[in-house]
Amino acid sequence: MKNKRRRELLDHHVWTDRKTVVFLSDFGTSDGAVSAMHGVANQVSNTLYLDDLTHDIPQFNIWEASYRLAQALPYWAAGTVFVCVVDPGVGSDRKSIVALTESGHLIVTPDNGTLTHIADRVGLLEVRTMNVDDNRLAGSQKSHTFFGRDVYAYNGARLAAGEVQFETIGEPITKIVKLRIERARREGHTLVGSVDILDARYGSLWTNISADFLEELGVDYGDELEVIITKDGRIVYGYHLPLCKGFTDVGKGEQLIYVNSLLNLAVAVNQGSFAATYGIGTGEGWKITFSVVS
Repeated sequence: MKNKRRRELLDHHVWTDRKTVVFLSDFGTSDGAVSAMHGVANQVSNTLYLDDLTHDIPQFNIWEASYRLAQALPYWAAGTVFVCVVDPGVGSDRKSIVALTESGHLIVTPDNGTLTHIADRVGLLEVRTMNVDDNRLAGSQKSHTFFGRDVYAYNGARLAAGEVQFETIGEPITKIVKLRIERARREGHTLVGSVDILDARYGSLWTNISADFLEELGVDYGDELEVIITKDGRIVYGYHLPLCKGFTDVGKGEQLIYVNSLLNLAVAVNQGSFAATYGIGTGEGWKITFSVVS
C-alpha cells in the first residue's frame, strides 16, 4: 500500500501543482532571517505561495518543532512543501533531508529529530538525503551557518516550483534521527503519557493522552484524578485534580484537568500558567499519569 501511494504521488508531482511553501523556525521575526528565506524562495519562482507556520519555536527546541509541524501539517492540502529549520547542529555532519509523507506533503529539514511526530502520527513514505554541495543557493558555498536560507528554503522552493524532483534530489535512506516518545496508554486504573507541548500563551500542559480513555476508566466530569508528573523518573508534581468542562469550573488560581481542542487531556491553572507555577517542561523525559482516586 505504501509503495502504491508513493508511486501515485511521484507520478503526479502533487507539490508542483500546489506550489505552496510553509516555513517553520526558531529564528523569531526581530531580524531579517525569515525575510531572507522568503526572498530566496521568491527568487526561485515568484508564482509560489509562501506562508509561515511559526518562527517562535524556543531556540534549539527540536521537540517543539517536531510537535508543531505535526500539529499543523494535516490541515494543509496534499502537495504543500514544509521548510522546517530548527538546527542547533548547523555546519556539522548532520544530514539534510527531504521527507515524503503518507499524506502527500514534502518536508525539507535537518535530520535531527524534527520528523519524530510526523513519522508517528502521519507516516513517512520515503526520506532522501540532499547533496548540499550540489543543491544550494548560488554564491553561498562559503556560508556554513545559515542552511535555512542557503539550502532548505532554496530547495523547498525548487521542489514546489518543479525545478527539482523529489526522486532526484538525493539518495533514499531508511533510518532517521527520532526523539523518544512516551506513548499514551492505559495501565489498569492509570493513564500514562507525555507532556507533549505547552499551550504557549497560557502555560497549560497538553498531553498525548486521548480523552477517549476516560470512558474506559469510568471517569466523568466532576470526578477527581491523581495527577503525577515526572522528569526522567523524578517526581515534579503530584496532586488530586478535578476533571472539568471549562476553566471556570474551579476558582481563579486553582488547578484542573480538561479536554483540549485536540481532544486530549490537559492540565491548567484557571487564569494562570501551570507550567510556570510548577516548573514543568515538555519533551523527552517528561511523563504524566492520571489515576483513578479510590
